[in-house]
Amino acid sequence: MAIDLAQYKFTSTDGSEKSIGAHKGKVVLIVNVASHCGFTPQYEGLQKLYDRFQSRGFVILGFPCNQFGFQEPGSESEVQSFCSTTYSVKFPVLPKIKVNGGSAHPLYDDLKSESPGLLSKGPIAWNFTKFLLDRDGKVVRRFGPRTEPDALTEEIEKLL
Repeated sequence: MAIDLAQYKFTSTDGSEKSIGAHKGKVVLIVNVASHCGFTPQYEGLQKLYDRFQSRGFVILGFPCNQFGFQEPGSESEVQSFCSTTYSVKFPVLPKIKVNGGSAHPLYDDLKSESPGLLSKGPIAWNFTKFLLDRDGKVVRRFGPRTEPDALTEEIEKLL
């Protein structure tokens, strides 16, 4: 089953609603991110992927999450500032969400249930878990936090 990006809404801290529907039809990498994590330097590699493939219909969507060791404690504006000033992030970083448990955002419930592989359907283990979706919204693969962004290059190329 494909994931329809247009159906997911996110509420900013200012109360405004955001949608990711504009990215429908693109190859999408969805990542739960955090500013104070051992994997935070992956922002650099993610930005390199975005720079390399964005003109060909690729986008990265970063979702800050504070569920793992309270490693994303900042406000939405603090997260945005950190991403842009520390790692020159240009890809969309959306409002903070939960990815596990009863209050997990529906996008992450769907991502977890749609990821291929028997062991890939469980809860998110940590920050910087990555989901790669094809242009039709099908989850092609789930990558753990230890997978460096440059290791995804070949799979992204195939989908573009």
